[in-house]
Amino acid sequence: MEMWIKEAQIEDAAMIYKVKETLVTKQTEYQDLAIVESNRFGRMLLLDGIVQTTVADEYVYHEMITHIPLFTHPNPEKVLVVGGGDGGAIREVLKHPSVKKAVLCEIDKCVVEECMKYLPEISCELENPRCEVFIGDGIKYVHEHKDEFDVIIVDSTDPFGAAEGLFGGSFYKEISECLTKDGIFVAQTETPFYLPEVVKKVFSDAREVFPVTKLFMAAIPTYPGGYWSFTIGSKMYDPEEADLPDELGFDTRYYTKKLHKACFALPKYVEELVK
Repeated sequence: MEMWIKEAQIEDAAMIYKVKETLVTKQTEYQDLAIVESNRFGRMLLLDGIVQTTVADEYVYHEMITHIPLFTHPNPEKVLVVGGGDGGAIREVLKHPSVKKAVLCEIDKCVVEECMKYLPEISCELENPRCEVFIGDGIKYVHEHKDEFDVIIVDSTDPFGAAEGLFGGSFYKEISECLTKDGIFVAQTETPFYLPEVVKKVFSDAREVFPVTKLFMAAIPTYPGGYWSFTIGSKMYDPEEADLPDELGFDTRYYTKKLHKACFALPKYVEELVK
């Protein structure tokens, strides 16, 4: 018998995946969690029925949400990842030798535990001595840590339910206060094709807080529309003017020096959202 999962994040469109096996399902304190073995994308993490990451294409998202800000900042030593309990962002952050400490602040401990068990390729650096895993509310954590982080990465789920408070002006103001005087923040900010109003609002909110605010894009096969936006806010440094090293110092599968600059070239329909 064939098994399929249907993701209906967008009310009038859906993505469907053929599944070999269900590895784990559980209702956590915050959400429905499932990890399945799919035919095309390997193991997949789903929260509330929405695909968060897959073994086959996770590198796109995790490389872009981390290396753009970390190569923009001249000396990122302390990094905070809000959300991202799968550990992929932490894995990429710790590839940068300047990083002395990376904090993962994840509200749902079950996400961390199950990803360490079933997605070791993604969560493999969560026990690195330079990584601190803090289980708790990211909004509260940011509020209680002022002037502390060089880079903050908001690796949240979609702006519904537990993650809703991670999108918006008041939180971005708190992030600015949590950053050092030349700090940078980046967040995943949804699909401009299906959720243009979300992209427009979060970009507008970020631009009210950060002197330099830019939108960049990446092609992620398992995210609705396949074309995803990220918003970067910086107190001082323009990511398009970043002084990139001749050699990255580690291997990547998606991010390159050329792409670092090119990803800020937006299609006209996206450009119009952020004017």
